[in-house]
Amino acid sequence: MARGRKSMSGIIERFGTALAGLALIVFFLVFAPNFSNPANLLNVVKDTSFLAILALGFAFALTVAELDLSIAEVASLVAVVAGWMIQSKVDPWLATSVALGIGAALGAFNGFGVTVLKVPSLIVTLGTAAIAKGFAFMITQGVSFVGRWPTGFTGLARGSLFGVPHLVWFLGSATLFSYFLLKWTRLGAHMIATGEADEAARLAGIATRRMKRLGLILSGLFAGVAAVLLAANLSSAAPGMAGDYFLYAIAAVLLGMTMFEPGKPNVAGTVFAAFVLKALGNGLVLMGVPYFVQDIVLGVIIIGSVAFSASVVKRAAFKV
Repeated sequence: MARGRKSMSGIIERFGTALAGLALIVFFLVFAPNFSNPANLLNVVKDTSFLAILALGFAFALTVAELDLSIAEVASLVAVVAGWMIQSKVDPWLATSVALGIGAALGAFNGFGVTVLKVPSLIVTLGTAAIAKGFAFMITQGVSFVGRWPTGFTGLARGSLFGVPHLVWFLGSATLFSYFLLKWTRLGAHMIATGEADEAARLAGIATRRMKRLGLILSGLFAGVAAVLLAANLSSAAPGMAGDYFLYAIAAVLLGMTMFEPGKPNVAGTVFAAFVLKALGNGLVLMGVPYFVQDIVLGVIIIGSVAFSASVVKRAAFKV
């Protein structure tokens, strides 16, 4: 009997939040007007793509026990650079490559600050966010880049392959890459070991500083990918354009840590949580709930998720 209770408790711990998320989606399917409309569901999935890719980057940083609070401003700067180059008639592939390189470079800068300068990631990434924001406003002079951009760029987000939107393909690719790296490679195992106990990992011969740099580089790169897709989808770029995704990305990772692999940043939980959060926002709007309720619910989710998986987040946030 005790074993049965323990088994049930383990199932609830691993899948309880996910089941609650499914129940929430079913609720909106039944009661929210037009939520079940295929066009609306497709929009939710597309919007989830930007959020989930950004959140996966944050999850990489948290996997190595670091916080990247610069993801939104880095994404905005990457979008601005891409938009500026597209407006200047630069080849879309070159513009995309340069933009993604900037995202990865800012991630490397964060890694340098953490591992070489020995500054806590909480501080380094806040500084990087301020720098990225300043450069974004310097490039745009506060004016958005908007225009009829070439389909070679906008098609990254608006096109489809075999009837499936490109955004879904990008999300699937980012998810598979992240899962394969963390679960099927030695590099991923070293990243996880570094995040769980960096001193023990170092004594075991793992290059922990390199793993931390890698986690932050991937965070910057994924922010860049999300930014390029967002700019391509909107045919515009502006300072702070990714700001609305910041808290949602953090919430997706933290909420994901309450399911599947409780207490740990994990790919499946992050992506599913991103979809639930976007479905929640969409469903509340369709039901006529005031917009500020979304912020209240988001705050509750973040606090509750951190309370559940406090050890990992505290280790990343408060180490000196």
